[in-house]
Amino acid sequence: MITSVVDGKHVDGGSTVASSNPARLADVVGEVAFADAATFLRAAESAKAAQREWAAVPAPIRGRAIAHIGRLVEDNKEALARLVTAEIGKPYAEALGEVQEIVDTCDFFLGEGRRLYGQTVPSEMPDKQLFTHRVPVGAVAVITAGNFPVAVPSWYIVPALLAGNTIVWKPADYSPVVSAAFHEIFVRGGGLPAGVFNLVFADGEQTFAGLQQSLERGLIDKIGFTGSSAVGREIGALAGRHLQNACLELGGKNPLVITPSADLDLAVEGALFSGFGTAGQRCTSLGTVIVHESVHDEFLARFAKAVEAATVGDPAQEVLMGPMLDQKFADRYEEYLDWIQPHHTVVGGKGRIGADNPRDGFVGDPSAGLFYHPVVVDGVRPDDQLFLEETFGPIVGVITYGDLDQAIDLANRPGYGLSSAIYTTDPQEAFTFRNRIGAGMVSINNSTSGAEAHLPFGGNGKSGNGSRQSGVWVLDQFTRWQSVNWDYSGRLQKAQMDTVELTPDRDFRLDD
Repeated sequence: MITSVVDGKHVDGGSTVASSNPARLADVVGEVAFADAATFLRAAESAKAAQREWAAVPAPIRGRAIAHIGRLVEDNKEALARLVTAEIGKPYAEALGEVQEIVDTCDFFLGEGRRLYGQTVPSEMPDKQLFTHRVPVGAVAVITAGNFPVAVPSWYIVPALLAGNTIVWKPADYSPVVSAAFHEIFVRGGGLPAGVFNLVFADGEQTFAGLQQSLERGLIDKIGFTGSSAVGREIGALAGRHLQNACLELGGKNPLVITPSADLDLAVEGALFSGFGTAGQRCTSLGTVIVHESVHDEFLARFAKAVEAATVGDPAQEVLMGPMLDQKFADRYEEYLDWIQPHHTVVGGKGRIGADNPRDGFVGDPSAGLFYHPVVVDGVRPDDQLFLEETFGPIVGVITYGDLDQAIDLANRPGYGLSSAIYTTDPQEAFTFRNRIGAGMVSINNSTSGAEAHLPFGGNGKSGNGSRQSGVWVLDQFTRWQSVNWDYSGRLQKAQMDTVELTPDRDFRLDD
């Protein structure tokens, strides 16, 4: 039985929920005992109590802890990836890449323990020194989704621990087994003291209540949240009432623009991976292909052929996409399919794969899991719900444009701003797109999916509040700048008042 871990001790929960393999629903991966708001509150108390001593550990030593975690993740890479595949149905090759992302994140931040640099700043007065320092924010609540059950949590937890913060982590309710394994690796690998990294399994209602109570008691100093835009708004509003700025990484309706000069084979490859990898259940998944009218027919024909040939099925095999993550996502995806209107043209299959709705070349038994056809919808219009809203699943819309200005306007129209892509061989088109797109991330001749551990990750608009993860930029989420002025003159020197001015000769002129 998987339980929450508070202050280094397992905590009995209330209701018990089975976590099933979405590719084989009859296979129970594990059972988890869900906790309540009071457990979240105790976890926040534990994190708050442990934070001062953890921050007192020298930063280079905390960096060594991150290094040890990275090596232990590396030693358990295949086993952890197999858990990811078993519990959420992510194809094994993708799961290996996700685990590698933890290793890459640790490798980047292990050195930041020696580079939490401040600055020495010159003063405007003599015998005075000015300094800046990074200080940890305190106890951090991290709430993450399960489509990337180990990579995304590491984006928060690794830099937060490195910077001297303590953690209360609430992972997704449908990935408890892999989350428990992740937590165990971090605690053992880092030799973390009790209370530094607490784990709470709870549903959304109890989590929100526990978070609210923790904020009211001053126990949580920062919130990191990855999930839907709707829930992100609530988290952001709650943080704002307590004068905090949450780190929000939310959904996306990510555009991919194809220009007349594009390499169409490369564009098809990028659209296929970003549209249907992880069964379209990434925040960076492709939402709409915005293709120039002159190459629309050719692109669509090639894209349809590639989608038809793509291997779907058992995620333990070599497939492009496996099942939906969980029954609730399958149910929601059925609703998205209802957004297809009479003026749309569906290319390929649609709906759940089964004996009455088969897919050629399917790998495994489709009736055993939550498998759906990858769907391409042509003829999308700018006011369609299918164009404007995120569709978390294997569905990609296609719309045409006449000139680049129109393409960029279409790309920005839904109001999300996470990831974007353009396929072109024209540098002017590439730079114009980069300059005017509202997304936080831009790919040129690459897909909308694919983040590297040392590049800032995050979105704008409905995709987030401008927070950035990964690289040195995430340190601004988990540290605060402290300024220090040290006057050793022996007298009170008042800024802007006791400064010495040099007197210029403003009347000086060169002789003609």
